[in-house]
Amino acid sequence: MYSFNDKTVLVTGGSRGIGKAIIKAFAESGANVVINYVSSEKAANDLVNEITAAGGKALAVKADVSQFADAEKLVERAIEAFGKIDVLINNSGITKDNLMLRMTEDDFDKVIDVNLKGTWNMCKNITRHFLKNRAGTIINITSVVGLIGNPGQANYVASKAGVIGLTKTLAKEFGSRNIRVNAVAPGFIDTEMTSELPEHVKQHYLGQIPLARFGSTEDIANACLFLASDQSTYITGQVISVNGGMI
Repeated sequence: MYSFNDKTVLVTGGSRGIGKAIIKAFAESGANVVINYVSSEKAANDLVNEITAAGGKALAVKADVSQFADAEKLVERAIEAFGKIDVLINNSGITKDNLMLRMTEDDFDKVIDVNLKGTWNMCKNITRHFLKNRAGTIINITSVVGLIGNPGQANYVASKAGVIGLTKTLAKEFGSRNIRVNAVAPGFIDTEMTSELPEHVKQHYLGQIPLARFGSTEDIANACLFLASDQSTYITGQVISVNGGMI
């Protein structure tokens, strides 16, 4: 059991799916949690109520991380509420899938803006706080497709591959200040998004997974707990793949 008592964890895109599982895992481990959302206000507030009813501390903040000023206000709001931030988990992400020939410039730009620029915006705005404290942990949620590519997802793959490059670079820039930066690359995870895929598509992916099952959101949350904990203090600049052996 990990202990994050007196720690504050900020998770972007934290109201649903993988983000929600991450929030719940850290809250159950004693952390103060900041749930960032863009449109899922009810889901975010419901999660806050669930955590506070169990004796935890949680705050929901609406912010579009693709906008630099919103990312700045999100960081400031979290610090105002809890005094500090110890862990930043960049989980916000969108998809606008299509084959290259049919993908519009707008579809490409929007995915890059949220997934890659949004991650940069958050890292940039939390840097001064972490440097002042000479401590901090950043965990960026990337994807297995950022490592291997995937037809029909040129925009998404490019954004997630970019997150991997950003992770490795920031780890080298901030290591001397006791700031660790790692990434988690989920494989096929059972979420609301993937549940809507046609059955034949699910079976196609399942056939590529040696463990013969899809991952759970808790699998990703557990990887984040480890990377944020004192048991991983010599790990930085790494991509932890959680994919059941898919690659």
